[in-house]
Amino acid sequence: MLVLVAPGQGAQTPGFLTPWLELPGAADRVAAWSDAIGLDLARYGTQADADEIRDTAVAQPLLVAAGLLSAAALGDISPGAVAGHSVGEITAAAFAGVLDDVSALTLVRKRGLAMAEAAAITETGMSALLGGDPEVSVAHLEKLGLTPANINGAGQIVAAGTLEELAALAEDKPEGVRKVVPLKVAGAFHTRHMAPAVDRLAEAARQLTPADPKVAYVSNKDGGAVVTGAEVLDRLVGQVANPVRWDLCMETFKELGATALVEVCPGGTLTGLAKRALPGVKTLALKTPDDLDAARELIAEHTRA
Repeated sequence: MLVLVAPGQGAQTPGFLTPWLELPGAADRVAAWSDAIGLDLARYGTQADADEIRDTAVAQPLLVAAGLLSAAALGDISPGAVAGHSVGEITAAAFAGVLDDVSALTLVRKRGLAMAEAAAITETGMSALLGGDPEVSVAHLEKLGLTPANINGAGQIVAAGTLEELAALAEDKPEGVRKVVPLKVAGAFHTRHMAPAVDRLAEAARQLTPADPKVAYVSNKDGGAVVTGAEVLDRLVGQVANPVRWDLCMETFKELGATALVEVCPGGTLTGLAKRALPGVKTLALKTPDDLDAARELIAEHTRA
């Protein structure tokens, strides 16, 4: 059984969209999306530097566009389940047929703007903890005033909070943690600091007409498989101010009988977690179009009617 997943913010790198725009019809599709949301996705995905695409209002729609474009390049596929990490949940909603591509990009554009404004209120950020015992790490983070914003499984937790709190974490790591790595994001996402963005996103969601998922849609909230489009949207709204439980998503993949996992562009992060947490599940990350043939072969071997 195939699981199709989409990465979250921080996966973007300068120029990562360039080779994808060389595929037939890709440049026209991205141009149409850019016009629809008022953001030059092609320029940001090919010419912008790391600081420009670190901007939340830019990074989020750029990631969703890249995920949609790379998934389309795979052809007509039928995954058994879909999921996305953080903003990747909007990409996954499109995979599942809950939203069409333009609706997904319209929603993520408003999400990015709302979260960027919330992040501007206080200087905040996120750092990944590598290694350590999750229970020990979570207790240590709470002692420092930080939030375990992403519990990713495979020994990885992402802390979020003010820059002062993150500096204190760098100096005082939880027992067993090998390294604390600052992430390329511009705010403390999935924490109380994002509360101002929730109402704005809720208003944007009310303007959409979601369909029910055509495949299992696995939610970051609790790893549950959501069966109605309305609930998918509700969870997308609440998710911006609540922790991502990717560890529980991977547990659900296991329970569903996943045998293969493909991560859309810019892939790598989620396949890395799956290799450690889901032994025996074959993984493939779409980084450039050169990965498409191998992905199609893997998909053909693991797609279940």
